[in-house]
Amino acid sequence: MPTVESHKPGSFCWIELGTTDQAAAKTFYHSLFGWESGDFPMGPSETYTVFRLKGRDTGGGYTLRPDMLAQGVPPHWMLYIQVPSADETSAKITAAGGKLMAPPFDVMDIGRMAVAQDPTGAVFSIWEPQKGGAIGIAGEAGALCWADLVTSDVEAAKKFYESIFPWQLSPGEKDTSGYLHIKNGEDFIGGVPPAHFRDPKAPPHWLLYFMVESCDASTAKLRELGGRVFAGPMTIEHVGRWSIASDPQGAAFALFEAEKHE
Repeated sequence: MPTVESHKPGSFCWIELGTTDQAAAKTFYHSLFGWESGDFPMGPSETYTVFRLKGRDTGGGYTLRPDMLAQGVPPHWMLYIQVPSADETSAKITAAGGKLMAPPFDVMDIGRMAVAQDPTGAVFSIWEPQKGGAIGIAGEAGALCWADLVTSDVEAAKKFYESIFPWQLSPGEKDTSGYLHIKNGEDFIGGVPPAHFRDPKAPPHWLLYFMVESCDASTAKLRELGGRVFAGPMTIEHVGRWSIASDPQGAAFALFEAEKHE
């Protein structure tokens, strides 16, 4: 089991589910990915769920507040990117044309974070760790394995993110599809599909990919559990098989089965 003890700047260090039914979400993801969960009080009537896979933290979840729902915030998965300083990175975000949805604030003594929106409209969070709060497992079925930025303005996104994080966004070798790979240092962590890939009805967003043993079997199971499949399963030659779906409450994500090499 590949464990993750620390995250370097620019890595995807946490994911968080905002949902309308926390209890139902825990049951769904336990059945689909084998996640266990533990709840921690956030106030008189709120709890924060920490999802765990094989004893290691793999993400979190909470119930969307009435004010968030009133503002039109849908059930969603939020992507967190690790930074050395939430305050300094927030300043870079606004200077590069991004918007702070929530300026830097402390999460108890665990870390400091901010919620931002890039110039194309996609929302993400930044995380400055202090005492933890990070994904502790990778390379395992049920763990985060990739993230795509789905946007209508790829060039604007490339310029923005390369100015904020230690990323390089570039085409893969012999790849003429227009897909850009996100490289953080020596690690490939995600990508940006060409603009025509995006459903014009969907706003720009980050799409999280979870590793599975069998995309077909997991997609079928997702349907049985009340989830919705938007696309796939599909095959990318020499890469793997994938599908795009959502949980019963509407939070979208993707399933990915890596191509097996003999």
